[in-house]
Amino acid sequence: MASPDKLLEEARGHLEPGEQVETFVAGTYEAKMMGSKISRAGVFVATDRRLLFYAKKIGGFELESFPYENISSFEQGKGMMGHSFSFFASGNKVSMKWISSTNFADFARLVTNRAGRKPPTQSAPPPPPPTAAQAPAPAASQEDVFAALEKLGKLRDAGVVTAEEFEAKKKELLDRI
Repeated sequence: MASPDKLLEEARGHLEPGEQVETFVAGTYEAKMMGSKISRAGVFVATDRRLLFYAKKIGGFELESFPYENISSFEQGKGMMGHSFSFFASGNKVSMKWISSTNFADFARLVTNRAGRKPPTQSAPPPPPPTAAQAPAPAASQEDVFAALEKLGKLRDAGVVTAEEFEAKKKELLDRI
């Protein structure tokens, strides 16, 4: 296995523009591939945007990315062979064991604090302009609103719309006046 520092340098080549490494740990990654359990020695890199697993293999590398917002829980432990952690991301369990890294506490704290959250460096794209269906309704005359309310009341009484749907639509209609 390559040294953890060499693996980290190789993993840096797979970062997005502007993405920053904050900490990393080295150990043995456990996963299921085609129904079989596999283990790979590699590094988990915690960046400002995601967790990234990187390992060398014969003739190439293995890379797996886990955005923080997809991580639903994080578990950690320590045994005779070193630290371990597991997390769930998009319904899959991801585990690493035999971590002897001195910066494991920083790694665990960072992942725990960011799990389930969008990274602060990513800004949400602006919302698209409203379509005709989403555009605010034009102001309506009182007669039109009262006629619509009367129809809506009949639909509620006939069981076509629920009381909650009636109240929501009633508020929407009254706001138009």
